[in-house]
Amino acid sequence: RRLHAERFALALGARDPSRAAAQLALGDEGPRVTWHRYDAQRPDTAASWIAEAVGAHGRLDALVNNAGILRKVTFEEGSEDDLDAMWEVNVKGPFRAIQAALPHLRAAGHGRLVNIASTDGKRIRDPSAPLGYAMTKHALMALTHAARFAGHADGLRATALCPGAIDTELIAGLVGATPAAGRLKPETVAEIVCLLLRLPDQANVAELVVNTRLEAML
Repeated sequence: RRLHAERFALALGARDPSRAAAQLALGDEGPRVTWHRYDAQRPDTAASWIAEAVGAHGRLDALVNNAGILRKVTFEEGSEDDLDAMWEVNVKGPFRAIQAALPHLRAAGHGRLVNIASTDGKRIRDPSAPLGYAMTKHALMALTHAARFAGHADGLRATALCPGAIDTELIAGLVGATPAAGRLKPETVAEIVCLLLRLPDQANVAELVVNTRLEAML
């Protein structure tokens, strides 16, 4: 909604595009908004999403990887299946999307990549932290830095946006999470994404941490 209000052309990837379009309710979308089938657990859909986006809009200037899941996996809880599911969505999904988008972002000459990571990608907060989730977000940080080097000479600027707790269903009931009143609003994160997409090439923001609690260095 934030990017639509700023008049960005959008090629939106969702598991169920029709349902997502109804939920988002952008109103009169017109040709600058297209919807595409994308499921981070379906490897083929990343390449098809990017190809359809370029076909519909003629170019690709930015990619925002926002899909993510959280399942409680620690040394004592959870299963390998839970860990594999998070690895598939939180790491392999963005990897595939970036792999497909990178040639187009390079060709744009000023491409932008924003990966929605987490403060859990920066540290293990305490023993209650969701370890498996943190492992995947640490991997996403590495992926972001690799993309920075891969496209920098062609004007690509990539950022790992690391928010604290966001007030969505993802962390509903999660032990140790920031209480609801202290969580970031999705609209705040959207505003930061918009800023990152608009910054000039001279402003290299490799990582941007937006915490909800007071921690040393975060």
